[in-house]
Amino acid sequence: MSKIITITFNPAIDKSTTVPALIAEKKLKCTKPVYEPGGGGINVARAVKKLGGTATAIYMAGGYTGKAFTKLLNKEGIDSIIAEIKEDTRENLIVYETSTNQQYRFGMPGPTILEQEWKQCLAQIENIKEADFIIVSGALPPGIPLTVYSKIASVARSKNAKLIVDTSGDALMEAVQAGLYLIKPNLAELSSLLGKENLNIERVDEAAKEVINKWKCEVVVVSMGGAGAMLVTRDLAMHIMPPAVKIKSTVGAGDSMVAGIVQSLADNKSIEEAAQYGVACGTAATMNAGTELCRKEDADHLYKLIQVTKFR
Repeated sequence: MSKIITITFNPAIDKSTTVPALIAEKKLKCTKPVYEPGGGGINVARAVKKLGGTATAIYMAGGYTGKAFTKLLNKEGIDSIIAEIKEDTRENLIVYETSTNQQYRFGMPGPTILEQEWKQCLAQIENIKEADFIIVSGALPPGIPLTVYSKIASVARSKNAKLIVDTSGDALMEAVQAGLYLIKPNLAELSSLLGKENLNIERVDEAAKEVINKWKCEVVVVSMGGAGAMLVTRDLAMHIMPPAVKIKSTVGAGDSMVAGIVQSLADNKSIEEAAQYGVACGTAATMNAGTELCRKEDADHLYKLIQVTKFR
């Protein structure tokens, strides 16, 4: 069985609730909140399990919220390795307004990480004996330098593992320069990576190809929301279009997409099949409320309805 490792430097307890309407200065009555362990790599590991696979989640956690976070993750049966930190793990709030069917996402700042803490986390990554896929997903909290991506890339090469990074901004730039297998930017992130103000959706394949040719990256899967995704390699460009679904939440859709791609690759599927299944998983996640992520039965059904257009 392929060994999937996820790394989350800034996990969070995701608290989801609903209100009839968001009204300023009024005491609002919320439904009973749902608490789930969240953060990029954590959600990827959770989604991999939902798809029938297994993943080991390496993450940083501290304080009473860190203990609560670990308890939530253990309840889901996720194999994990914890790097202890001094400050508290953050909490996020997701509020669904039932009168308008709109969702509001409140992301809290992460803890400040000490040098010895992030180096301890890096040592735990290095100590993993076998890894076929290493996924680094989510933003870096204060205190962790961007050079951590080059260090992880070096670890991945030493283990002959495929490195997948899902982040943005300067962190994404650092990652593609360090060398990796796959990135999953959205349109804004791809534009920023190339120093462009905006990117025409019809030029996405050219922009992704530019990233591959310019930096050390083999595969680019561009997330385009309702327009699906674009898979680009050195030899291929493919537009993947999912069927229309009723969207309840977009939280974790990108993480579910990454999980679908990685689990498919772990099952020895081609990158074309993996990207299609990833889009199906990302779309499936939007059908569920809060941070529930994708359901395998929904993803399997949507996969059969995917439409593909190849450009070369």
